[in-house]
Amino acid sequence: MILPAFNEAGGIVDTLTRLRTVLADLPASSEIIVVDDGSTDGTGTRAAEMGVRVLTHPWNRGYGAALKTGVLATKARVIAIMDADSSYLPESLPRLYQKLDGADMVVGERSLTSAGVSIPRRPGKWMLNRLASYLVGVRIPDLNSGQRVMKRETLLRYMHLCPSGFSFTSTITLAMVTNGHLVQYEPVEYAVRTGSSKVRASHFFNFVLLVVRAIVLFNPLKVFLPLGSIVFLVGVAKLIQDIYRWNLSETAVMAFLSAMTIWAVGLLADMISRLQMQPPWPPKNPTD
Repeated sequence: MILPAFNEAGGIVDTLTRLRTVLADLPASSEIIVVDDGSTDGTGTRAAEMGVRVLTHPWNRGYGAALKTGVLATKARVIAIMDADSSYLPESLPRLYQKLDGADMVVGERSLTSAGVSIPRRPGKWMLNRLASYLVGVRIPDLNSGQRVMKRETLLRYMHLCPSGFSFTSTITLAMVTNGHLVQYEPVEYAVRTGSSKVRASHFFNFVLLVVRAIVLFNPLKVFLPLGSIVFLVGVAKLIQDIYRWNLSETAVMAFLSAMTIWAVGLLADMISRLQMQPPWPPKNPTD
């Protein structure tokens, strides 16, 4: 169990207390790892006082970087992650763990009407989920939930592609879905977090850009084929108009050439994507 934490002193003790009770009832051995991501409010000290394993970043490196540190510090077959701000209920973890049988990842699905999702953020989250679902061709009800259970072996295949910021969860979701891994969703409660949120309104545009970039990386034909087809149809329409006027223009020719160029770039990107799916070297554990 990995909890990335940055200045979460207000909620870390309650979260760990409830989490230890839940994990004690699971039919499997478990370990809690708190990654103190450069906190300045004593988060790491409070976690250590609870008797859990604490890994410390000397400065704030980001949510994704904290998760990577935690994943590489354990050899557990199953990785569970959860925020340390009391927004996710530890009591939901057994249900996620049970659904992992046969799947590569189980995501805690938050309702847009949850208390922890503020009203101003709801339209943005809805648009983000719909955009991701359209681009991958699979329904994604919650792209960036911070509570999920994953098979470590599958996670390591794509972890080198995950960024160090908030986009880690979004990227690993898109990576697994576009590469045919079974990703399941389980509704969970999402409460108002303890302390102030680290997510800002400007992050929405970064998430949108991330989704488009991720699809270009994982499934580029999903972007280039429709784009080339649109340009091709524009050329067909212009050609029909030119034939009707008996005056062939360079616009139609340029549209056809542009469409073929876009398709060619898409095919090249698809070949690069297939090569990029394997990590350049096996990630190593610090204890190896």
